[in-house]
Amino acid sequence: MTATRTFYDAVADDYAEHFRDVIVRTPLERALLVAYAELVGPGGTVVDLGCGPGRVAAYLASLGLNVFGLDLSESMLAVARREHPELRFAQGSMLDLPLTDGSLAGVVSWYSSIHTPLEELPALFAGFHRVLAPSGHLLLAFQVGERPRRHDRPWGHPVALDFHRRRPEQMAELLGEAGFALRSSTVREPDEALAESVPQAFLLARKEG
Repeated sequence: MTATRTFYDAVADDYAEHFRDVIVRTPLERALLVAYAELVGPGGTVVDLGCGPGRVAAYLASLGLNVFGLDLSESMLAVARREHPELRFAQGSMLDLPLTDGSLAGVVSWYSSIHTPLEELPALFAGFHRVLAPSGHLLLAFQVGERPRRHDRPWGHPVALDFHRRRPEQMAELLGEAGFALRSSTVREPDEALAESVPQAFLLARKEG
């Protein structure tokens, strides 16, 4: 967690600028977020975990959800609060969620589980399950692959961090073991315009029980 926080504290402003219009440029992702918002239902309370500069949280809020963001990085949260002052953002860890059991209609982990080691994913998904109400929905996005990619000195900052890639079937199995029922699995090919080199995966799951 320390390495992740240090990395994003260093790159927050550059990261926010680089990905400023990414939702506008990714129609499939927008469609998935719209579908997710409809499944959660108008006014449903959703947490965007690892919210970064708050773009996904803001888009979901525009679709009628009651969204708040949680992130490790205070620098990222400063960007989110500056750009989306109408939303709530707090500092915290996905592995120790400061949330009441069964209190949420939805959990979003949009490329935020990618820094969690494989052996810690069961605990991470158990936490997601704990805070969701029965039949609550989880949306999980990540890069597809077997080996991590190390980002070293992004935008010239003296930091480095591993970005883990996963197989959708592996993630679906772990979600099932945590008590989720998979509702959809979407994989799209890499987009050269976004400088992507691997496919992108999006899993939608519902809490059972």
